[in-house]
Amino acid sequence: MNNIYIYDGTFNNLLNLLYYLIKNNLKPSNIKKKGFYGSLFDYLIELDLKNKNINEEFIKTFGQYTFHLTYYVFLSCEENKELIIYYYLLNYLKYGSNLPNMRNLKCVSEMLRIHKKVGNEAHKMKGFIRFKELKNNLLYASFAPDNNVLELISIHFKKRLAHEFWLIKDEKRKIISVYNKKEFYILNEENFNLKELLFSENEEIFGKLWQTFYDTIGIKERENPRCRMNFMPKKYWPYIMEVSDKK
Repeated sequence: MNNIYIYDGTFNNLLNLLYYLIKNNLKPSNIKKKGFYGSLFDYLIELDLKNKNINEEFIKTFGQYTFHLTYYVFLSCEENKELIIYYYLLNYLKYGSNLPNMRNLKCVSEMLRIHKKVGNEAHKMKGFIRFKELKNNLLYASFAPDNNVLELISIHFKKRLAHEFWLIKDEKRKIISVYNKKEFYILNEENFNLKELLFSENEEIFGKLWQTFYDTIGIKERENPRCRMNFMPKKYWPYIMEVSDKK
């Protein structure tokens, strides 16, 4: 029988569960978010843990770098990421701060690989995000990243556009980051009344100007769709004006 532990999908609840498993010497077959349906051979276990804020205790035990690494892996779309984190933390108790250098261990190489993948996507999205001005002077952008990097790029734009009101929507996860010139809050789409988007007159004017500029500087004889897809994969096309109407 496979013992699969269930958590509510939040980072804090995952840390609480991992702490409990390690402290009680429990070895899970896997760790999954609530809503997971196993097979006949899976025994799903959802513990009633005291869901305290465990960040400080975690950092005291495993260090700031491990906390950072764990959070990035948690944000990934990687399958079985929770189990990878579990084994990394288990090995940390054995090898200490030298663990990141032990890349021969599968849990270490996987953690570092996933961390790099999430970090790279977050970095790309900082330059990719295209804001549009709405009639109420809000700036609005949408994208659909592979990994859950909305919070990471929100931290960036909190500094970059500190004096603007803005919204960024993750279309894949149906969550929205809302910034009020002080703090940003990440909400589920269903909890945020996002009505039909009405763009400002300036946005429509500058959008047409940009499209005209883009079409004018292009050289038809030198168009290379394959090269364009190498630099800008098709999955991003719906979110950029230049090629949003291309197939």
